[in-house]
Amino acid sequence: MTNKPLTLAEKVWNDHLVVKGKDGSPDLLYIDLHLVHEVTSPQAFDGLRLAGRPVRRTDLTIATEDHNTPTWDIDKPIADPVSRTQIEALRHNAAEFGVRIHSLGDAEQGIVHVVGPQLGLTMPGLTVVCGDSHTSTHGAFGALAMGIGTSEVEHVLATQTLPLKPFKTMAINVEGTLRPGSLVNRSRPSNCFRAARGLCRCFNCVVKQEDCGC
Repeated sequence: MTNKPLTLAEKVWNDHLVVKGKDGSPDLLYIDLHLVHEVTSPQAFDGLRLAGRPVRRTDLTIATEDHNTPTWDIDKPIADPVSRTQIEALRHNAAEFGVRIHSLGDAEQGIVHVVGPQLGLTMPGLTVVCGDSHTSTHGAFGALAMGIGTSEVEHVLATQTLPLKPFKTMAINVEGTLRPGSLVNRSRPSNCFRAARGLCRCFNCVVKQEDCGC
């Protein structure tokens, strides 16, 4: 019997499988890179603190300030009290738990979705998670990447694993000719794929673009 060919996402999944789920329970995947920011991490670190747990793999965890950071006057105190509190909490938590952090003023601080690839941390074949829905953009580098919630952030911090049910796989073939001057047509394949991506979030799918006739 010929084995069914596997997609890149399926190969990465299998390579990171710690425990196979049974009777409808999720698989347990090992996580290679955990990106952390100030909005979805405070409660996760509090959970570790209350349970007396350390961060399992500080060498695979990197934090950056990006959601509540000012664009101008970064050398001055942050004016918004909520933003300032979240930034200060991240700095405190990173120091307490020994997590690498790139703060405002650091040359390597930036948008959390950009920092990974920019620093050479996001690579093909890795599993990447962050408490933000845009994390899936790391898939452009051949990684299996996904956004996770705060309770899952805590789980990854504590165990460097994540329970997940296997994704479905969806292939997209774009056929035909786009109308001249259409928004999607202006940057062709990239915008064409982004237009389709929004539909796929509802179906828990890993998407593979097979062909684009743009």
